[in-house]
Amino acid sequence: MPCGGPCSACPVCPTPETAEPTIAQQPAPTTPVTEASRGRLELGEWSKLPDFAADDPGDAFAAFVQGCTALAGKPEWQDVCSRATVLAQSKAKTAEIRQFFIDNFAPFRVVNADETDTGLITGYYEPLLRGSRTRTAEFRYPLYGPPQDLITVDLAEVYPDLKGRRLRGRLVGNKLVPYLERSAIDSEGETAPLRGLEIAWVDNAVESFFLQIQGSGQIQLPDGSRMRVGYADQNGHPFKSLGGLLIRRGELKLERASMQGIKEWARRNPDKVQQFMNGNPSYVFFKELPAGLSGPIGTLGVPLTAERSLAVDARVIPLGAPVYLSTTFPNSKNELNRLMVAQDTGGAIAGTVRADFFWGFGDAGGNQAGKMKQQGRMWVLLPRGYDPNAATAAAAAAPQPTTQAAPQAR
Repeated sequence: MPCGGPCSACPVCPTPETAEPTIAQQPAPTTPVTEASRGRLELGEWSKLPDFAADDPGDAFAAFVQGCTALAGKPEWQDVCSRATVLAQSKAKTAEIRQFFIDNFAPFRVVNADETDTGLITGYYEPLLRGSRTRTAEFRYPLYGPPQDLITVDLAEVYPDLKGRRLRGRLVGNKLVPYLERSAIDSEGETAPLRGLEIAWVDNAVESFFLQIQGSGQIQLPDGSRMRVGYADQNGHPFKSLGGLLIRRGELKLERASMQGIKEWARRNPDKVQQFMNGNPSYVFFKELPAGLSGPIGTLGVPLTAERSLAVDARVIPLGAPVYLSTTFPNSKNELNRLMVAQDTGGAIAGTVRADFFWGFGDAGGNQAGKMKQQGRMWVLLPRGYDPNAATAAAAAAPQPTTQAAPQAR
């Protein structure tokens, strides 16, 4: 999901209608908006982390050190990042790295608002598409860059308790209205509203749709080279599951509504594809990323690491923090207990125990990501001495603005 904020979420969950707030269609409230509790972080014990001693944390450690570049301005992370950088330069062995986490971090169990500690773990990946920088008869489905008339309002400037929430729309006269939905953006021909903003063209509308869900990908160009694209912005409409819609309309059975199953349905029903894709009004805009990156760029601003980067709800889990994940492999009861790093977010990744597992690049990653819909538990590793609950309480106690009205957020 990637995505700084892309929909990097499982495409088959029946009702994940989550994304940025849309513009209110009813009178705005006259009191500050406060979101319902999403759960809490509870101080735990290392001995409760399943198979922590059996996991090789080397790749997760490298991902954490890379993410420290984005944590430099946060006082609670400075000392531990400094020590991690020194250790990385020493070419430490597995046991030393594992001990580093034990000595420098405290594990906090992630608990839902209803006091349960399990939740949905889905998967995402970086796909490879076939495309061109110019339109041809073969490559006729556009990937758009961000439109200039897309306006983003940071709600935290009015209500600090809505940190990370943004409102998107466009001006019609002096009124801010919802931005165009997918059905309007995907219209073809001379009247296409975003004509001229194409950064590439691909050969398959369904692959383009799923690229938006993943949030990033690579495009194989006719000359054999590749361009990497990543999330740039989103139209502000809520993400609605294509798989869920196909299930509700009787087009697919639940057990067939994986990414692979949806693509197979699309091959059999080409005349229905656009109609059903339009059921998801959310639309992602892309930008070309520099060549030579080790992976797609996540919300944290650093390249993602296959099978070690995690997309989370950043309102609950701080980006950059190591996260110990206990779940199972896709379509399996085999345990998957692994140290990860929270480096990404996604439009449908909303909730306390809720995460998206980054499986890497290409068909192998897509095969795992498309099937992953597991239950799991999480522990956030935070620097020793730092109390996230005290920090949350201090933020809640801060003076709130007295503005008379604000747009309604979900």
